[in-house]
Amino acid sequence: MATPVQSLPEPELIRRVRAGQADLFYQLIEPYQRSVYAAAYSVLGNEADAEEVTQEAFLKAYSKLDQFRGECKFSTWLIQIAINEARMRRRRDRKSLYESIDEGYQDDSGDYFPCDFADWREIPSEALEQRRLREALSRAIRSLKPLYREVFIMRDVQGMNIRDTAEALGINEPLVRTRLLRARLQLRDALAPGYDGAWSSGSPSYKKVRPF
Repeated sequence: MATPVQSLPEPELIRRVRAGQADLFYQLIEPYQRSVYAAAYSVLGNEADAEEVTQEAFLKAYSKLDQFRGECKFSTWLIQIAINEARMRRRRDRKSLYESIDEGYQDDSGDYFPCDFADWREIPSEALEQRRLREALSRAIRSLKPLYREVFIMRDVQGMNIRDTAEALGINEPLVRTRLLRARLQLRDALAPGYDGAWSSGSPSYKKVRPF
């Protein structure tokens, strides 16, 4: 009895698509559509462009499937394609797709210095449920430079591990950690009302605590 298509493992789906069963390609990529879109968005910071690049990335993945050697995860390979396509789109556009964050500053080496050195604290979940704060978070993420936004979205939003994030972006793991820290610091500064960094959601239950 033939194995049901729904239960086929990923390597077998890849083999069958390569053998000409093009109708199985959607099942192969379906689990990764959200991650590929997020990768494209992390580079471009624009939903419409990210959607287009996602489709372009899947088309390229289909045409280049014979080149996949299994040296990395299939999902990582897809994300690499999406990132490359997004970067080419960004270079073609010749316009800035992000706004720089005014608070804090960067030196000539690219190191970011936050407004203060209070601990990074997670935004309370109850505050995130409020529409205005969700919009503020979205704007803050879009305002990050692409090299920081890419790492933040892959690691903190999509939950990719450090190794896979580094492989997808073509950088080493220490650089992933460094960029992630800087992204978090910049988001902290962008989201904090004023330089003090205190959050208020109508309740005194949360207050950023300085380490000094």
